[in-house]
Amino acid sequence: MSGANLNNMNSNSTHFEILPPDAIEIGYVRRVLVIKLRHHGDVLLTTPVFRALRQVLPDAEVDALVYAETSPLLEGNPDLAQVYVIDKNWKNKNLAEQARNEWALFQQLRARNYDLIVHLTENKRGLWLARLLNPRYAVAPHIAAGRIANWFWRTTFTHRYHTESTNRNLVQRHVVEQNLDALRRIGIVPPEDRALVLHPIETARHNIAQRLAQAGLRAGEYIVLHPGSRWLFKCWSVERNRELIAHLLRAGKQVVYTAAPDTRELAMRNAIVRGLDDKTGLHDFSGSLNLQELAVLIGQAHCFIGVDSAPMHIAAAMQTPTVALFGPSGEKAWGPWQVANRVITSDDHPCRPCGQDGCGGGKISECLTHLPLARVLRAVEELTGSAAIKIVRE
Repeated sequence: MSGANLNNMNSNSTHFEILPPDAIEIGYVRRVLVIKLRHHGDVLLTTPVFRALRQVLPDAEVDALVYAETSPLLEGNPDLAQVYVIDKNWKNKNLAEQARNEWALFQQLRARNYDLIVHLTENKRGLWLARLLNPRYAVAPHIAAGRIANWFWRTTFTHRYHTESTNRNLVQRHVVEQNLDALRRIGIVPPEDRALVLHPIETARHNIAQRLAQAGLRAGEYIVLHPGSRWLFKCWSVERNRELIAHLLRAGKQVVYTAAPDTRELAMRNAIVRGLDDKTGLHDFSGSLNLQELAVLIGQAHCFIGVDSAPMHIAAAMQTPTVALFGPSGEKAWGPWQVANRVITSDDHPCRPCGQDGCGGGKISECLTHLPLARVLRAVEELTGSAAIKIVRE
């Protein structure tokens, strides 16, 4: 009986599913490597793939290969056996040290004897690893590159799945579902549980408990505001963020401001906070938390307010009600996943989502800067059940 037919029937032969004719034989899969070499949010949106693999292949071990800077988001993940990392700083080393690091990683991966590689981007490193590690099965996105590159890609991966658009902001399905398409292509039907998975470690929980106690804050009684992003064209204006904080503070809210330890984000923080007349109730945790601690802090908040960024996805993973402001990026692909939320977008800019770095490439997105404060305040009211925030006129 073929592998596809074996996969089509469950153990009591009462359920039949239509699967690809070249579906993999899951009985052969004992170790899986999932490769996701992108940013923090991208890695977090991959966690439903790990969960699906573990549920469908309960006896298999699932490993991940990610960039080192994103690996803290996978620490403590119960669906992963091993997390391997690539340090972007390797490229700054001399050739001999680069080679040693790459060879050590390859030796570690080769020792795992993978039966299946799930490559979730078009990164060429995944191509070479799939070819060199030679698993029984390997799945990756379909690419439409030149003839030679396409041939090399096709002959490396046993299965390829189609993506919706070359511009990831313009797709009509969430990135989580697009990631799961890799499993659908090989005949693995994702279970209904497709939530993001993030389990902060005990050290992070302890550290945040201390920070909250020092600030006189209690779980569920504060709002986390994270206005920044590594791409500032995704951000609301300094003035509007300042007005938002002022309104929340006047309403008696406790606001915890967070930002990455990034020069531009901290400069934005300084500009916002400097103009506040009264900072009573504002707690500045900017640049002082690691990703695990940020997850704990957000997870205990009454509400999260931010833009299309990794902290917004962390809020979704921690099931914290989320107000998300979207401009040039698309909320259908990148919006808060499976969490109570309000997405704020412009009704006056039919050009969005454009995926551009600001209008005309000018780094300022008018579809964001023109968003009225009243809509954000109303969204906070709806999610928190608080009627204390006086709505300003739009």
